[in-house]
Amino acid sequence: MSGARAVLTVSELTAQLRAVLEERFPAVWVEGEISNYRLYGSGHAYFTLKDADSQLRCVLFRNRGRRIRFEPADGLHVMAFGSVEVYAQRGEYQLVVELLEPKGLGALQLAFEQLKARLQADVAQRRGHP
Repeated sequence: MSGARAVLTVSELTAQLRAVLEERFPAVWVEGEISNYRLYGSGHAYFTLKDADSQLRCVLFRNRGRRIRFEPADGLHVMAFGSVEVYAQRGEYQLVVELLEPKGLGALQLAFEQLKARLQADVAQRRGHP
Protein backbone atom coordinates (compact mmCIF):
# COMPACT_ATOMS: atom_id res chain seq x y z
CA MET A 1 0.00 0.00 0.00
CA SER A 2 1.19 3.44 -0.83
CA GLY A 3 1.55 6.03 1.93
CA ALA A 4 0.36 8.87 -0.32
CA ARG A 5 -3.02 10.38 0.48
CA ALA A 6 -5.40 11.87 -2.03
CA VAL A 7 -6.40 15.09 -0.30
CA LEU A 8 -9.03 17.35 -1.82
CA THR A 9 -9.83 20.91 -0.91
CA VAL A 10 -13.42 21.66 0.12
CA SER A 11 -13.92 23.38 -3.25
CA GLU A 12 -12.56 20.39 -5.18
CA LEU A 13 -14.80 17.92 -3.35
CA THR A 14 -17.82 20.20 -3.77
CA ALA A 15 -17.10 20.55 -7.49
CA GLN A 16 -16.88 16.77 -7.90
CA LEU A 17 -20.11 16.21 -5.97
CA ARG A 18 -21.77 18.95 -8.01
CA ALA A 19 -20.76 17.28 -11.28
CA VAL A 20 -22.15 13.92 -10.15
CA LEU A 21 -25.45 15.26 -8.76
CA GLU A 22 -26.19 17.67 -11.58
CA GLU A 23 -25.42 15.06 -14.23
CA ARG A 24 -27.49 12.38 -12.49
CA PHE A 25 -30.55 14.56 -11.75
CA PRO A 26 -30.95 17.12 -14.58
CA ALA A 27 -34.74 16.70 -14.56
CA VAL A 28 -36.75 15.13 -11.76
CA TRP A 29 -40.25 15.23 -10.26
CA VAL A 30 -40.36 15.42 -6.46
CA GLU A 31 -43.46 15.17 -4.27
CA GLY A 32 -43.73 16.70 -0.83
CA GLU A 33 -45.25 19.28 1.48
CA ILE A 34 -44.21 22.93 1.27
CA SER A 35 -42.62 24.32 4.41
CA ASN A 36 -40.94 27.66 5.22
CA TYR A 37 -42.20 29.29 2.02
CA ARG A 38 -40.68 32.76 1.57
CA LEU A 39 -41.26 35.11 -1.37
CA TYR A 40 -38.68 37.89 -1.59
CA GLY A 41 -38.85 41.32 -3.21
CA SER A 42 -36.74 39.98 -6.07
CA GLY A 43 -39.66 37.70 -6.96
CA HIS A 44 -37.67 34.57 -6.12
CA ALA A 45 -39.25 32.09 -3.72
CA TYR A 46 -37.36 29.79 -1.39
CA PHE A 47 -38.96 26.89 0.44
CA THR A 48 -38.48 23.36 1.68
CA LEU A 49 -40.22 20.26 0.40
CA LYS A 50 -40.58 17.62 3.06
CA ASP A 51 -42.05 14.25 3.76
CA ALA A 52 -42.10 12.14 6.92
CA ASP A 53 -38.37 11.38 6.80
CA SER A 54 -36.52 14.01 4.76
CA GLN A 55 -36.46 17.55 3.47
CA LEU A 56 -35.16 19.25 0.34
CA ARG A 57 -34.37 22.93 -0.13
CA CYS A 58 -35.97 24.46 -3.22
CA VAL A 59 -35.76 27.69 -5.16
CA LEU A 60 -38.35 29.01 -7.60
CA PHE A 61 -36.92 31.88 -9.58
CA ARG A 62 -39.16 34.81 -10.55
CA ASN A 63 -39.34 33.98 -14.27
CA ARG A 64 -40.65 30.46 -13.47
CA GLY A 65 -42.83 31.60 -10.59
CA ARG A 66 -44.93 33.73 -12.93
CA ARG A 67 -46.13 30.54 -14.61
CA ILE A 68 -47.55 29.06 -11.42
CA ARG A 69 -51.34 29.30 -11.46
CA PHE A 70 -51.83 29.04 -7.70
CA GLU A 71 -50.23 30.62 -4.65
CA PRO A 72 -47.74 28.24 -3.01
CA ALA A 73 -48.06 28.19 0.77
CA ASP A 74 -46.89 26.25 3.78
CA GLY A 75 -48.73 22.96 4.20
CA LEU A 76 -49.64 22.47 0.53
CA HIS A 77 -48.81 19.05 -0.87
CA VAL A 78 -47.24 19.58 -4.30
CA MET A 79 -45.28 17.97 -7.10
CA ALA A 80 -42.23 19.95 -8.20
CA PHE A 81 -40.27 19.46 -11.40
CA GLY A 82 -36.76 20.75 -11.73
CA SER A 83 -33.06 20.05 -11.61
CA VAL A 84 -30.80 19.29 -8.68
CA GLU A 85 -28.03 21.84 -8.32
CA VAL A 86 -25.28 22.32 -5.78
CA TYR A 87 -25.02 25.72 -4.12
CA ALA A 88 -21.27 25.62 -3.56
CA GLN A 89 -21.08 28.61 -1.20
CA ARG A 90 -23.02 26.66 1.43
CA GLY A 91 -22.08 23.16 0.31
CA GLU A 92 -25.76 22.29 -0.08
CA TYR A 93 -27.85 20.85 -2.84
CA GLN A 94 -31.24 22.23 -3.84
CA LEU A 95 -33.97 21.68 -6.36
CA VAL A 96 -34.28 24.51 -8.88
CA VAL A 97 -38.00 24.34 -9.58
CA GLU A 98 -39.30 24.77 -13.11
CA LEU A 99 -42.90 23.62 -12.57
CA LEU A 100 -45.02 23.37 -9.44
CA GLU A 101 -48.38 21.60 -9.28
CA PRO A 102 -50.69 20.98 -6.36
CA LYS A 103 -51.17 17.30 -5.55
CA GLY A 104 -54.80 16.25 -5.38
CA LEU A 105 -56.72 19.48 -5.89
CA GLY A 106 -56.27 20.78 -9.43
CA ALA A 107 -54.32 23.98 -9.95
CA LEU A 108 -57.29 25.87 -11.41
CA GLN A 109 -59.56 24.76 -8.58
CA LEU A 110 -56.96 25.77 -5.99
CA ALA A 111 -56.44 29.17 -7.67
CA PHE A 112 -60.22 29.68 -7.67
CA GLU A 113 -60.50 28.74 -3.98
CA GLN A 114 -57.64 31.10 -3.07
CA LEU A 115 -59.21 33.97 -5.04
CA LYS A 116 -62.58 33.30 -3.44
CA ALA A 117 -61.03 33.38 0.05
CA ARG A 118 -59.24 36.68 -0.69
CA LEU A 119 -62.45 38.26 -1.99
CA GLN A 120 -64.43 37.05 1.03
CA ALA A 121 -61.79 38.48 3.38
CA ASP A 122 -61.88 41.78 1.48
CA VAL A 123 -65.69 41.96 1.71
CA ALA A 124 -65.58 41.12 5.43
CA GLN A 125 -62.99 43.83 6.04
CA ARG A 126 -65.05 46.44 4.17
CA ARG A 127 -68.18 45.58 6.14
CA GLY A 128 -66.26 45.99 9.37
CA HIS A 129 -64.92 49.39 8.26
CA PRO A 130 -67.69 51.55 6.74
